[in-house]
Amino acid sequence: NWRDRAEVEQILSEFRLKKEQLKEVMKRMMREMDRGLRVETHQESSVKMLPTYVYSTPEGSEVGDFLALDLGGTNFRVMLVKVGEDEERVWKVETKHQMYSIPEDAMTGTAEMVSPPLSPVTNSNPVFSSQGILLNWTKGFKASGAEGNNVVGLLRDAIKRRGDFEMDVVAMVNDTVATMISCYYEDRSCEVGMIVGTGCNACYMEEMRTVELVEGEEGRMCVNTEWGAFGANGELEEFRLEYDRVVDETSLNPGQQLYEKLISGKYMGELVRLVLLKLVNEELLFNGEASDLLKTRGSFETRYVSQIESDSGDRKQIYNILSTLGVLPSEMDCDIVRLACESVSTRAAHMCGAGLAAVINRMRERRSQEVLKITVGVDGSVYKLHPCFQDRFHKVVRELTPHCDITFIQSEEGSGRGAALISAVACKMAACILTQ
Repeated sequence: NWRDRAEVEQILSEFRLKKEQLKEVMKRMMREMDRGLRVETHQESSVKMLPTYVYSTPEGSEVGDFLALDLGGTNFRVMLVKVGEDEERVWKVETKHQMYSIPEDAMTGTAEMVSPPLSPVTNSNPVFSSQGILLNWTKGFKASGAEGNNVVGLLRDAIKRRGDFEMDVVAMVNDTVATMISCYYEDRSCEVGMIVGTGCNACYMEEMRTVELVEGEEGRMCVNTEWGAFGANGELEEFRLEYDRVVDETSLNPGQQLYEKLISGKYMGELVRLVLLKLVNEELLFNGEASDLLKTRGSFETRYVSQIESDSGDRKQIYNILSTLGVLPSEMDCDIVRLACESVSTRAAHMCGAGLAAVINRMRERRSQEVLKITVGVDGSVYKLHPCFQDRFHKVVRELTPHCDITFIQSEEGSGRGAALISAVACKMAACILTQ
């Protein structure tokens, strides 16, 4: 029925952002970044622009064995990273890793039950004090007793409580920074790190003279934008739809991380589920009847979005997923569900692209370069596993950065390798200071 199809298109058209709207998001992001860097506006800025105290990048003479603990929003990864030279005196980084799922009770229990995630942490100089104060949990974590505390201290206490091994905590590193450094190992032009997975964030090398929170005018420092919180001052209100508001209100942190909630894997499946319920209520889908499972919050997983958009055209994959949700769809239903997934994931890619374009354009302006040649290191399940996210995202970033030559590389070893490399640099710097 073409009339129904037109009504479906009308409902989904709300997710389509015009270039002018994306430019506006980019402009507002740049303004908040600027406010985050300045002493007098840092507190009220929604984009905190946290100094990471990572000034230098690994240059190939660092050595040592490092254990990297990478706590994301879904998995906890433990990596043993060996940094050193092989027989031919070539600098090498070797990794072995083990992955663990994070149980729900650890995410919402007490700080004793969980080590802090590497993403929402601010870290002061890793060489001297190795401190990191957890500003606030994100991505579904709600463990009590951690916010406002030094999580390096909590981690050291947890190691002591175990009592069966000794380990020194050298550095607390944000996962975006670790991704940037890990990709720098592959490409020396990498000066931006980004995560699009359960959460969404970015970091980049900023000119020291503009980082007012830290003394010093020379060189550059990596700044962790914490851009997931963009929107806290109302900057995204006209772009947020009814589904976004429901997702936010039913989340563990209402009113926070509003930009992240438009983009990341933590929320994408739930947004699609709410869109499908709207279409059911309008009698445009499943003959106006939703299964009990489809009515259940969280039942439509984000991986379904990737699987549905990967369907080869015979609709088998879509049919199977909807069957597991208690729905027996027609061919038309399958096509509409695919359109709903495409609408939500495309908006995510475009919104994310506007944010990265803000970062890259800012870098070009600050460096007064006619053309900025830059590499962006990216990690995260949405970026890596969704079949179309990369292409849509890259296209928008390039459209919004006309004077930039951008290369994207995927972080193959995840952020653990980068964390170990930063630790190696920190240890080497500490050794230099001790011997001087």
